[in-house]
Amino acid sequence: MSESTLVVSLVGGSHFVNHMYFMLLPPIFAALRRDLGVGDPALGLALGVLGFVVTALQLPFGHVSDTYSRTAVLAVSLVFGAVGAVLTATAQSYAWLLGAQVILGIGVAGHHPAHYPLLSSATDPDVRGRAYSVHGFTGALGFAAPPAIVAVGTTLGVGWRTSLGFIAIVGALYAVVCLAAFARYVCRDVTHPTAAQVAAESSNASESPLARILSVLGGVVTSRPLLLLTALWFATSMASWGVRQYTATLLTGGYGLPVTDANLVVSSMLALGAVLIFGGGWLADRLSSGTVLFAGYGALVVVAGTLAWGGLPVVAAIALTLVLSTTVDSSRPARAKLADSLSAEDSVGKNFGLLTIGISGGGAVAPPVLAVVVERWGVAPAFGIIAAVGVLALVLTAVVVAAERETSQSVTPTGE
Repeated sequence: MSESTLVVSLVGGSHFVNHMYFMLLPPIFAALRRDLGVGDPALGLALGVLGFVVTALQLPFGHVSDTYSRTAVLAVSLVFGAVGAVLTATAQSYAWLLGAQVILGIGVAGHHPAHYPLLSSATDPDVRGRAYSVHGFTGALGFAAPPAIVAVGTTLGVGWRTSLGFIAIVGALYAVVCLAAFARYVCRDVTHPTAAQVAAESSNASESPLARILSVLGGVVTSRPLLLLTALWFATSMASWGVRQYTATLLTGGYGLPVTDANLVVSSMLALGAVLIFGGGWLADRLSSGTVLFAGYGALVVVAGTLAWGGLPVVAAIALTLVLSTTVDSSRPARAKLADSLSAEDSVGKNFGLLTIGISGGGAVAPPVLAVVVERWGVAPAFGIIAAVGVLALVLTAVVVAAERETSQSVTPTGE
């Protein structure tokens, strides 16, 4: 196995574990209400604590990844994630659960700032889209794993604590294997920043910690293309959340499909979207990132808008639903590759940390906004909003691609 293939595999496994940790709570909400005596607002706050910690640590972890060690950030994340999962599985009170989410948040936060620099350093530009597609696919599997594991545990009668403990054990074992493989088989040029980056960091060593933090933050947020790309990631995160959450409701309320059948269609849609991420990676390596993004977001506008219209035969609605998630999922590798092309070698971790903030923001804004729309006006208008978000994504893509062309002479792409 080549070093590049090994790194892509290890990072993919880490992304799977990371997303399992991110999805620990939703499958056990009912059990937590019963066993800890908490309501939905308290459980929402627990998820909010997790999201806040993840968001707050993106740029700090990105800075460490870009200037000290990518695998150090990965190690912190894998270890804290496993500990946080154990604490969540053994929570005896709501305060304990909140503390576990803080630890878990530290574990989740470092993965993206470590993953993307590792992938960028280990792969050639002409195959990087496919590397990002592996990353996206394993992340999708990670989101799907906890509900399945908890369901199996419930069927076997072992309870939610044992199910979460199993996830923690899997994560801990993977941490040992992953970090040992990086230490033994992957060269330092991949796992650590270059000597020039370390020298640049050393030249700023006399600055106060606050001054260095402000300098890092200022360098990231003043990049117009990256801010626009962050807005694009925010928009696509909103669209993805709405598609995952409300498609079954649209099929039952708008097209009369039974609940069981609607959920089966949605599961098939998500599975197809995860698989076709690989197709998006293949296209991203052969076409420009902008071309793939325009095609994906244009399809999102058409499909979501047509489903919102509500005048389709049921068979046609099901057929369109099956490709709905793919419109966004297949564009993920191109979106990551575009971000990579806008990043200098010493800023990949920080830049992808900023973009992850965009993802988190979209996931925070979409639930309350779409919930209000569905409650007051129904699910069809919510899909109209998703289509409108697709239009916004098209506009942002056009602006980002234009900005990339303007800055192409001043930015040295990674890996080249």
